[in-house]
Amino acid sequence: MKKNSAVFKSDVNFKFACNKTLPSIELVYETYGEINADKTNAVLVCHAFSGSHEAAGLTSDGNKTGWWDEIIGPGKAIDTEKYFVVSVNNLGSCYGSSGPKSMIMETNEPYGSKFPDVCVLDWVNSQKLLMDELEIDCWEMVAGGSLGGMQALQWAVSYPEKIKRSAIIAATAQTSPQNIALNEVARQIIRKDSSFNNGEYISHNTTPKEGLKTARMLGHITYLSETNIQRRFGRKKQAPGTKVAEEVNFEIENYLQYKGDQFSEFFDANSYILMTKAMDEYNLADQFDGSMSEALERIKSKLLIISFTSDWLFPSWHSRRLQKDCILYDVESSFIELEGSYGHDSFLFASPEYSKILKTFLGS
Repeated sequence: MKKNSAVFKSDVNFKFACNKTLPSIELVYETYGEINADKTNAVLVCHAFSGSHEAAGLTSDGNKTGWWDEIIGPGKAIDTEKYFVVSVNNLGSCYGSSGPKSMIMETNEPYGSKFPDVCVLDWVNSQKLLMDELEIDCWEMVAGGSLGGMQALQWAVSYPEKIKRSAIIAATAQTSPQNIALNEVARQIIRKDSSFNNGEYISHNTTPKEGLKTARMLGHITYLSETNIQRRFGRKKQAPGTKVAEEVNFEIENYLQYKGDQFSEFFDANSYILMTKAMDEYNLADQFDGSMSEALERIKSKLLIISFTSDWLFPSWHSRRLQKDCILYDVESSFIELEGSYGHDSFLFASPEYSKILKTFLGS
């Protein structure tokens, strides 16, 4: 599979939905496969909250594969022998695109907590700039899971002439109060870390690792399912000599601490706050004075809406509600609920049925 990494820089003022402006932005992105002569085989994949541009193949550190490697590649659901796939690291994240760790040109200090609040619409607008730079006129499909699925929906609404298909997976058109509550607990855990320093920890040469670790432990529970936890861990005790911390008794405790430690080594605390707030603020109808009909009536692309039985972060009623609205407002759409034992994370893992549905939709 042909794979390239690049940085797109726009020197045109970028205005955020919060009305703040940056004089320029940078987007790190990867591509997989090859663009055809008339540039009609391009697919955009959008990452979830803690994802990156590294969607397929080996990541830059060579230690793991990209977050959607089971879906993207030769002969896979998004077949790179046929399609040119683009994956972008979003604004406000911490994998190289403009975000809190970026430097303010005038002061040569990191933005830190001063980086503008971002939202799903901002990400889509910045991705459109990259689309123009690549001289792609229309996406064959925009696809993503979780927060990436919200971007896929937003693309269909914001740029109806620039997208043929939208795959909205394990996502929602309106984030629930429960999700907002869980995200706020995680943010407070980070803010209460003594090393957070009101978001200016880089200037203080500190890192709120304990806060990040615990926030991730909480978040990770919401990505799993009770069935999956029971099957993988049950009430098994962690073997002596393999504990990540002395206070650990059960394997599930050890697993969560291990995942939290990993996460705190590479993710940025301010990015965590920005990305989860973007998720919380997402309500498609709000962009049209509360009118879902006005939002959905703009759509000209086909929609594929997928949910998973074990997902309790974005349970299937979110997808059913969106499908009901699509039917009401004559949007060409289909909905399917798939079996998936991995909870919310089920969107990351290929199954024969899941892969077939995506491949069929993309080829329709």
